[in-house]
This record gives sequence, C-alpha cells and structure tokens, in this order.
Amino acid sequence: MKIGFNEGCNRFCKDHSVLKDLDLCEKYGFDYIDVQSECLNRDLEAGKYTIEELGEWFKTHKLKMLSYNALIFFNMKQTQAEKDAVMAELDEIIRRCNILGCKMIVVVPSMDLPVHATVGEIKDDAVAVLKEMVKKVEPHGIRLSLEFCGAPTMSINRFEYAYDIVKAVDSPFVGITLDQYHFHAMASQWESLEQADGKYIFVWHLNGMEDMPCGAAYNNDEKRLWPGEPGDCLDHKRYADTLKKIGFTGDVCTMEVFRPAYYELSQEENVKKAAEVTRAHVAKYC
Repeated sequence: MKIGFNEGCNRFCKDHSVLKDLDLCEKYGFDYIDVQSECLNRDLEAGKYTIEELGEWFKTHKLKMLSYNALIFFNMKQTQAEKDAVMAELDEIIRRCNILGCKMIVVVPSMDLPVHATVGEIKDDAVAVLKEMVKKVEPHGIRLSLEFCGAPTMSINRFEYAYDIVKAVDSPFVGITLDQYHFHAMASQWESLEQADGKYIFVWHLNGMEDMPCGAAYNNDEKRLWPGEPGDCLDHKRYADTLKKIGFTGDVCTMEVFRPAYYELSQEENVKKAAEVTRAHVAKYC
C-alpha cells in the first residue's frame, strides 16, 4: 500500500505553499499528493509560480499527483448560468490536470440547498451532471471521484447515497472518495460498504476523529485527529479489512485531517508527522 498526503493537513500552516509541499512530501517518502484547489488557487493568484512550473516539477520527481481536490458544489444548481459555471470550472481543472499529470478530480456535492430536495431528486440530478462531466474527462483519461461529506447540510452526505449515484452513472470514470471521518460523521452503514464493489472506490482518505454525536452541528472537520491519537474513536482495522475484502484496488491510503492545532506546526513538521503516522498505519493495518 502506497501513502499519500492531502494538503488539508497543512493548508493553513504559516507561509504555506504547494510547491514547498511537493518538496516536503518527496523528502519524507510520500508516493502521492492530493493538491487542494484552494491552496493552488491562492498561490497562483499570488504569483508564487505558474501551473506550468508545477508541471515541470512533477516531470523530474518521483512524487505523483493522486487527485485535484476538488471541484466543489457541483450538483443541484438552480439556473443554467450556475450549471454552465460548473462545467467551465471543470474545463479549467482538466487543463490544469493535463499539465500536472493528474488523472483524478474529486467532486464535492453542494450544501445548504435552497430547495427541499428528496434523496431521489438529488440522485437524479447528480447522475445527470456526472454523465455530462464524463463526456469532458473521458477523452483525457481523467476519472471523477465523488466525495460524500458527512454533514447534515450536505446534499450527498452518506456512503450509500454516493454509491447509488455512482452505480447509476455506470462509468469506469466515476467512483467514490471514501473518507473515514465523513463515513462515521453521518452514520453511513457498514453493511452498505461491506456489500459494495471495491472497484467503485477510487480514493481512501485516512483520519481519526473525536467521539462526537453523529450529525451534531459541532461535529465538523476540526474534530479530525491523526489516526490512533488519544480520543480517536474510529475502527481502523474494520475500514482496512473491509476495503481488502471488497476489492479496493486504489493501492493508496491518503492522510487528510483539518485540525486547527496541527496548523500550528510548521509546514515541514506537519508533513513529517503525517508521513510517520500514515506509514505506521499502513504497516499495522494494510
């Protein structure tokens, strides 16, 4: 099992930059990185480097980009202008991915919907949008990974909802990002994951979390922990064993935490710690 780093871990560390993350991830032995769109956009707008310069970096180093994380709030748009904006953003992300050598785009569902949509209506909309997206990414060999988000206000917030959507799209270019925190935070069903086909899971996000009530408003991303830290309530062996059993073929375990205390570390200390924890987790469970 290879190890990956998601920039959610250190995006707010002092003087953060994506280019520095690339160097640090290579230094501490990560195989892959998930580049966070907000970090990339921030650096590009500040003129720290160009997307082409990042592309050249990847050509001369071992570290690879696992995913562009993410195109956010892709579904349930209410006007044609909103829908067109999503597809225009996808076009720009595809352009960047081709430069960076990236073959995966994580897509995140919309939140705080202005309409009281049912699960079925949300599914139908997401399936239609993802099918249109496939027409754009397939010629480039880029896959889409739908990340359900375990919060009450998210339109797709449980594994079983995401799995139904991906099954309905029925394309080898569309799968699921399984984030352990999100799975637990809205009480996704273990039975659904255990009966799933592992080929539909493209990305595995590793993290721990404090033992908060599922669905509580204060149970947010800030409650994530390095896996195995004191207070971590997640059953890591069950996640690993289940993914093995159902045939997960992604072969990468990517650390993603968003804990304010971890942002107090230097960018290098953060990456070093993430590498140590991820490597120890893989050795123990994978």
